[in-house]
Amino acid sequence: MTQDDLLARAQAWLAEDPDRETREELAKLIETGETGELAARFAGTLQFGTAGLRGELGAGPMRMNRSVVIRAAAGLAAYLKAKGQEGGLVVVGYDARYKSADFARDTAAVMTGAGLRAAVLPRPLPTPVLAYAIRHLGAVAGVEVTASHNPPRDNGYKVYLGDGSQIVPPADAEIAAEIAAVRSLHDVPRPESGWETLGDEVLEAYLARTDAVLTPGTPRTVRTVYTALHGVGKDVVTAAFARAGFPPPALVAEQAEPDPAFPTVAFPNPEEPGAMDLAFEAARAVGPDIVIANDPDADRCAVAVPDAGVEGGWRMLRGDEVGALLAAHLVHKGVSRGDRNSVFAESIVSSSLLGRIAEAAGVGYEETLTGFKWIARVDGLRYGYEEALGYCVDPEGVRDKDGVTAALLVAELASVLKEQDRTLTDLLDDLAVAHGLHATDQLSVRVDDLSVIANAMSALRERPPVRLAGLTVTTAEDLTKGTESLPPTDGLRYYLEGDYKARVIVRPSGTEPKLKCYLEVVVPVADASELATARATGAEILAAIKRDLSEAAGL
Repeated sequence: MTQDDLLARAQAWLAEDPDRETREELAKLIETGETGELAARFAGTLQFGTAGLRGELGAGPMRMNRSVVIRAAAGLAAYLKAKGQEGGLVVVGYDARYKSADFARDTAAVMTGAGLRAAVLPRPLPTPVLAYAIRHLGAVAGVEVTASHNPPRDNGYKVYLGDGSQIVPPADAEIAAEIAAVRSLHDVPRPESGWETLGDEVLEAYLARTDAVLTPGTPRTVRTVYTALHGVGKDVVTAAFARAGFPPPALVAEQAEPDPAFPTVAFPNPEEPGAMDLAFEAARAVGPDIVIANDPDADRCAVAVPDAGVEGGWRMLRGDEVGALLAAHLVHKGVSRGDRNSVFAESIVSSSLLGRIAEAAGVGYEETLTGFKWIARVDGLRYGYEEALGYCVDPEGVRDKDGVTAALLVAELASVLKEQDRTLTDLLDDLAVAHGLHATDQLSVRVDDLSVIANAMSALRERPPVRLAGLTVTTAEDLTKGTESLPPTDGLRYYLEGDYKARVIVRPSGTEPKLKCYLEVVVPVADASELATARATGAEILAAIKRDLSEAAGL
């Protein structure tokens, strides 16, 4: 693109931009001749895929802004009408990030102008409430404006269809084609009114549904410290805990209220270093049984437990550990036991322990590609989880991950164990003795330059590792070709020789500029006396795999 072409594109975009802030931002870039920055913003368009849209806020087609959102909404509306959904209801939810309310309003206006009906949730609420509302209200689609746990400068646009699940191919490509067909924002009708703003009835129905994950009469005694990480989870979680009869969670006051600046954390993700520091500080003061955190849109749930062996006395459980605990709890409650048509499902990057728990309980089991858009579509789904702190414990209510109902189920399990003078850690030990110690870890590399990820994937494809941690790679799969049970995806999977059943999966993140490598080894355990040695062995092998994989990928 020549400089004249670049300036012409920028001027044309500026002429259509409905947002004063981004107009001023872009006008200044043009006026000061910031051609490098303009080139970055006009190098293409933010791509609509199975994660919808997600990116940094700012002016231009490579950023998240009202112009991009209006085009996305117009494309979705055209797609729905092409599928015969003229006049159908589209429900719109949003979180408390910068511009979320504006993007939600624009979406409602576009849907109304296109001849669909639109209903907007009454205020910033957790993503699971939107996912629930789609089926509860009989909508043909839903939109959630959120960037989940991304940095403060980001926002996103997540699309669900009428089954309450996130879009999957080919719907993403078909919607993207309709977005590309929008020539000018002036061609997109955006009335000032005509949509409905919902009251609290949908939220009340969702909260009533949360009771369904608990067994009547179970103990409700666990004491909890809770953090919303500056997101929208606090009011809904505390209301759900109160309805269920749990003691009120002690709140991390500095992080309790929504704040799009996320001032106390570098990244508002419970998995990121430092994100849980204030929660652990509160736990040391309060002395609870467990710590629970949601990410900012409350579709993920993190759990921490007391551990005298770590600095600070509290340890974050891995998503795989919580996934196994919830599966074991559901089995113990008698859910689906012996029913092969009732399925426990997980993504391929999650621990194989779930499969062993399902097999022992006589429950169906299925692996999917990464993401709840795939997990939620498993036939007969009863429980699904993903290692990135996502759990679907009530698929009839919410066909997506739900950090609120997951928190309730964790609290119930911890209460049951507490009545037995046991802990979540004790149950993890039991599972390790029964099924082997499933040790997992992740090599996650955040980049500023996306070519680093592409180069690493190319290096691994061109020169696949022969040995990792001294173990021969017996199978190397390029998942872009698909498998018998999985559609194609950009990923690599390696299986290693030996009794440890070591497995490695490498893939670019679909929502962040990260390369993610998922590692697992299974260490046999005869009895509880071997657990400490097994953990040390697992940690040693994982560290060696991580080191060798980094070298092979050129990281």
